[in-house]
Amino acid sequence: MKQNLLAESSTPDQNTKMAGRSYDNESMSSGFRQEPQIAILIPCYNEEITVGKVIDDFRRELPTAAIYVFDNCSTDSTSRIAEEHGAILLKECRPGKGFVVESMFACIKADFYVLVDGDDSYPAEYVHKLLEPVVLGGADMVVGGRLSQYADESFRNLHVFGNRLVCVLVNWIGHSRLTDIMSGYRAFNRKVVKRIPVVSSGFEVETDLTLQMLYYNLKILEIEVPYRKRPEGSQSKLRTFQDGFRVLWKIFTLLRSLKPLTFFGAVGLLLFFLGILTGILPIYDYFTDPQHYVRHVPLAILAAALMILSSGCVFLGILLHALNWRLRELHNVLTRGQ
Repeated sequence: MKQNLLAESSTPDQNTKMAGRSYDNESMSSGFRQEPQIAILIPCYNEEITVGKVIDDFRRELPTAAIYVFDNCSTDSTSRIAEEHGAILLKECRPGKGFVVESMFACIKADFYVLVDGDDSYPAEYVHKLLEPVVLGGADMVVGGRLSQYADESFRNLHVFGNRLVCVLVNWIGHSRLTDIMSGYRAFNRKVVKRIPVVSSGFEVETDLTLQMLYYNLKILEIEVPYRKRPEGSQSKLRTFQDGFRVLWKIFTLLRSLKPLTFFGAVGLLLFFLGILTGILPIYDYFTDPQHYVRHVPLAILAAALMILSSGCVFLGILLHALNWRLRELHNVLTRGQ
């Protein structure tokens, strides 16, 4: 099915998992264009061993697509090899995958996009399965889930556990059923590029994109794809603990920003119960002493302070929730038709 994505309408296969809530007619109308513009976006940092093969594989599968390699401060021959294999080379001088994705969204104009890592761990022949639901209007983004078909040693220790932990948190926040939040193999439409802000700098960008998609009610599908081991000599740039902490911190900050009533309401409830616990002894003193003398004065002051903070957190959550709602309405008006 090379480059013949518009031949007939079909539904995703049984391995496809859904998340999100809605999509409008833009993606569907885009799916019936005669020759949609497809852009292959390949972020690279020191991928001289694999980038040439990745370019050739995707050109074989999508011969009319434009292939862009974004060199993110490589110190090897990545740029030269990419140009030799016919890719359009762009450079991002700010180190970090998030900055690369931000530049991709800002610089590249197309109808449909495929984002794939340059390490040759994702099979190019699955690009049609990823693109088909997007082209036909069944999804705004399709993610290649890796956790059911991966080779031995393709993941380092703790990476599968960390990915599943992130999935649990993201699914709880976004009310979704995703299985692989951090996959670097995605297909999406122009609506995603126009509507989703990219505010991450590093490897947490996939988590950021997913949560933003769910927040703005864009539709995500998952299609399981094999995940290969990196070739000999190719090293992963992901740092287990440092990048894992950054992903968890991103989830925390997005929960605080996107769902302030949930976040500050939970903090307010916690402070309220702590205030009740610390106030038990002062209240007992007051009701049992004939003179209503409170002997546990420090606890009484702490309990009062906790109750005041609790009320303040709940009020702040309600206020920020109202502001978020108005900003979301404004965002929808400003991005309407894009």
